[in-house]
Amino acid sequence: MTDNTTRLDHVVLWVRDPAAAANFYEKNLGFEPLRVTEYTAGTVSFPSVRIDDETILDLAPHSMAARMRMLPGADASAGHPVNHICVSLSAHGFDALRARLDEQSIPMSDLSHGAYGARGSALRSFYFGDPDGNIIEARHYE
Repeated sequence: MTDNTTRLDHVVLWVRDPAAAANFYEKNLGFEPLRVTEYTAGTVSFPSVRIDDETILDLAPHSMAARMRMLPGADASAGHPVNHICVSLSAHGFDALRARLDEQSIPMSDLSHGAYGARGSALRSFYFGDPDGNIIEARHYE
């Protein structure tokens, strides 16, 4: 990528077990795990999962909180998930995700229709939680 268009680079989620969180995101959303081996070997502080060519989720263990001192109070953010993140899928990917979550008895919200997002009104969307209490919205537009 060579242009300077502003884009979302990453979101950091606080998690209890980063390797298990990476497995959850890989298994259910197909996100590519990054640096999990290095994390379990103790050579990096946290692993990540790749959402797309330009965006990742960093999976930070709560134990990193004490080192988060880039701004006053940042170290107190561990364990406080964002309200939710939203992933946009194809219609097929959306249906497949719902089926995978249902097979695992992971609670999901009812379907919503017409929710507004980055690409306008989505045809369908729903919410579910990851094992650490982070809320994910899944949607498709086409």
